[in-house]
Amino acid sequence: MTTATTDRPDGPQGQEPHTEVAARTARHWRRHLSNGRVALAEMMGGDTEVAADGAWVRTSSGRSLLNCGGYGVLITGARHPKVVAEVRRVLDTNPVATRLLLEPEIGRAAAELVSVAPAGLEKVHFASSGAEAVEAALKMARTHGKRHLISMERGYHGKTFGALSVTARGVFQDPFRPLLPQVSHVPFGDVERLADALARHRGESCVIVEPVQGEGGVVVPPDGYLREVRQLCDAYEAFFVLDEVQTGLGRLGHWWGADREGVTPDVLLVGKGLSGGVVPVSAALATPAAFAAFDKDPFLHTSTFSGSPLAAAAAGAAVRAIREDGLVARSRHLGDVLRPELDRIARAVLGNRVREVRGLGLLIGIEFTVPGLAADLLVELMDAGVIANHSLNTSRVLRLTPPAVLTDHEVTLLLTAFERAAHAVLTG
Repeated sequence: MTTATTDRPDGPQGQEPHTEVAARTARHWRRHLSNGRVALAEMMGGDTEVAADGAWVRTSSGRSLLNCGGYGVLITGARHPKVVAEVRRVLDTNPVATRLLLEPEIGRAAAELVSVAPAGLEKVHFASSGAEAVEAALKMARTHGKRHLISMERGYHGKTFGALSVTARGVFQDPFRPLLPQVSHVPFGDVERLADALARHRGESCVIVEPVQGEGGVVVPPDGYLREVRQLCDAYEAFFVLDEVQTGLGRLGHWWGADREGVTPDVLLVGKGLSGGVVPVSAALATPAAFAAFDKDPFLHTSTFSGSPLAAAAAGAAVRAIREDGLVARSRHLGDVLRPELDRIARAVLGNRVREVRGLGLLIGIEFTVPGLAADLLVELMDAGVIANHSLNTSRVLRLTPPAVLTDHEVTLLLTAFERAAHAVLTG
């Protein structure tokens, strides 16, 4: 029998040397978590993150990194004081409920969320992750007899079995087949191909789509696309799920991608930023008609920690912080500043290696014509003091999802770091 050790010797003034923190952390990850993650971390410099605040991550080596990654979670920045205060309050009172009595934090959070949702979305099912919210939506569709699923090529909806079935990428799907039957994938933005798929399964389809494909490489569809999807779903009696797990809560410079086109889906999915960067939480917002079966039977679809008071406190506070701090408008403004400047720098330094800089609000993608350049730039950005992300469904796109709390000074730091990193990939 072996016993786990924490290996925590203190350095001077109780501060453990960075090298020991990094080595111990890597050892624990290799032994108990993932060798692959250790390899990725070593590629990014081998540092260890130990603290976060606002737009910044701090490491055990003493570095401060501007966090423009985080996969879209940190629209409010890390540890927003309004969110932290509410979570602390509930942590000291009733963090996990009995699930038999009604609990006020969950009701309050649902009301906060509905207050900023597209009109008609009045019912809320809380979950813990985006993929769980997707699963809830697919099950709602099943309660209406919609058994054929239609999703978009290069779309991303998560990796649980139902969510993975509509995540159209073989590298994630193939090791786990067979997945759900009766699934079709059509090109994103192509309403004619969608109409053809719906016509083949009239009255029995569920369409799931993102307003902008984040993991697909920040792909923005033609104007009016979501309105046409809604019209086609109505015409062919289909169930319409809009996955705003990454795009919602101001990320696109609007509260929702749905708001840009004035559409109301049957179900809208929200996650990532709903956490306030503090407690994982997601939700499926539905019309009363879509939610009817869940409304009638509270045990039809449940999870022990879905809608815990602690998570609900974070969700409600995150919505209030976004509204009270004007972060939706700030996201739109920052995106309007960053995209043209990133485009200017990228083309000046990298020339025809850059295909396009695109996005909406603070969901920004930089696509390259050269294989491997996005990965190289990701590493060089880290060296220059900025955390960014790759895109899971396309290897040539670097993705930036900075928080809406960026100051003008931090915008300048980001652009300066980007220029430095772009030069470095040419000479490296």
